[in-house]
Amino acid sequence: MVEPRSVQVRALAVALALAACAPAEEAPLAADPYLVVLGIAQDGGYPQAGTPPGDDWIPARRQFATSLAVVDPASGERWLFEATPDFRDQLHLLDSIAPADGTPGLAGIFLTHAHVGHYAGLLHLGREIIGARRVPVYVMPRFTQFLRDNGPWGQLVQLENITLQPLADGAPVRLNERVTVMPFLVPHRDEYSETVGFRIAGPNRTVVFIPDIDKWERWDVEGVRIEDVVEAVDVAYLDATFYADGEIPGRAMAEIPHPFVTETMERFRDATPEIRARIRFIHLNRTNPALFESDERQNVVRSGFRVAHAGEVVGL
Repeated sequence: MVEPRSVQVRALAVALALAACAPAEEAPLAADPYLVVLGIAQDGGYPQAGTPPGDDWIPARRQFATSLAVVDPASGERWLFEATPDFRDQLHLLDSIAPADGTPGLAGIFLTHAHVGHYAGLLHLGREIIGARRVPVYVMPRFTQFLRDNGPWGQLVQLENITLQPLADGAPVRLNERVTVMPFLVPHRDEYSETVGFRIAGPNRTVVFIPDIDKWERWDVEGVRIEDVVEAVDVAYLDATFYADGEIPGRAMAEIPHPFVTETMERFRDATPEIRARIRFIHLNRTNPALFESDERQNVVRSGFRVAHAGEVVGL
């Protein structure tokens, strides 16, 4: 049997080849910074633990948890957005695209919040595995305290495998002369930390990344409209955990609020085709039929939106 990692690397190579033929407004120039998608699934990936053997376990169907990377070819720097349970394979994929000197070869890691699929991969930086030295990890204040005060994360701090870099709502972080990242608070289930999205700006384009958020209406109440957020960027990776209500039989989905894909598409129904094309759905749960080829996925495409895919490249 072919190992899933080999399948993923080959799939990524194909995706990157297709990206070379992408429209001019997306394809990065050789020296420009760029963003690459390393995974699109919800925290547990696909298939999730506990899934019985069957077609779901075909290696080619594997999907890693949601993660992005930003690469600056001019400086050789690489930044990771989210440290998922698939950290090992995603770092391998990133190395296959943009090799770096040393391990892990990361100039920094940006984390949105303290739900397992977004930070558990930090464990790979510890002395039991990589034994990294002072990798900058960018987090909000509550998240900073959580990592310092709780094991095993506190050991990463004490041994200086990582260094915690504070973020503030709306305060840009200049990574180098060409790339800037700005965190912004979003409403979500904040048991252990705040939740943020990120606005990633390069010399030519800007991307927004919101993998987890409660209903858009919660943001409306706070005076922020998702329509305005998308209007102000070139590409928007938006929470698509669930496709529609009733997706999880026997469970009240109000207990796990996310914007349904159908709700997001309805909000942008009257937007121009150019605006709708900016939206790329990401963070799809294993139950979301749009995760793979389906009538629902075709509906997304026919409606002028996109579903993100591993290996997707966006020039910055």
